[in-house]
Amino acid sequence: MPGRCLQGDATTDTAWARLLEGRRGDALITDPPYCLLVRRRKGGDERDKKDRKIDRGPVRRFEDVREYREFTKQWLSLAVKHLKPGAPLVVWTNLLGREPITTVARSLGYPHLVGEFVWGKRTREGNSGEELLRVVETALVFSTTLPGPLTPDAPAIPWSAVAGYDDDGEAQRWGSHPNHKPFGVLEPLVRTWSKPGQLVIDAFGGSGSIPAAAVKLGRDAACLELEPDWATRIQERLA
Repeated sequence: MPGRCLQGDATTDTAWARLLEGRRGDALITDPPYCLLVRRRKGGDERDKKDRKIDRGPVRRFEDVREYREFTKQWLSLAVKHLKPGAPLVVWTNLLGREPITTVARSLGYPHLVGEFVWGKRTREGNSGEELLRVVETALVFSTTLPGPLTPDAPAIPWSAVAGYDDDGEAQRWGSHPNHKPFGVLEPLVRTWSKPGQLVIDAFGGSGSIPAAAVKLGRDAACLELEPDWATRIQERLA
């Protein structure tokens, strides 16, 4: 069945209730605002925004890590409430967000950080012709229980992917969201931590990369997106 996206705030229970209508998700795979702090001068005034991609579009900044931890607690506690028991959490983050997300996940009954999925993002080639990779974004995978013992014939668990920002052209097609992720990066996560027919929920739809990948791989998907224009784009993309 096609995925669904609603405009709504992931820190409010009413938005989750409207989105899921009593259903529970089989997995949470989401890309929340990263722990980006407000840049201030020594006197306390906020610095002017630099002309960078990260400062254009729907980017939220936080005063400090404490504020980010509280924000994470607000949305993640509601997301977990709408998951089936034992459903995995897959949460994208930057370096500064690892600790607050891990702390909140453990407080909500997810004590086990199973692993960290790394996106090796392609950059421009240097004069030597070598391809350079930057690791600025990772996905933390949490579980309520420890994984069972591995067997010799068990499938490998992918923990990394190499891709550029828009290898598949979907970012440009759907508005060039600053937090877009190509299908080649999301496919291993969706395949590993959900099954065909299951419901994948996403608290922060963004460009719709995650729900679109889930639907493409035969899952159902439901997501929230705060910005009305982006929520409309996502629904069009899923349709």
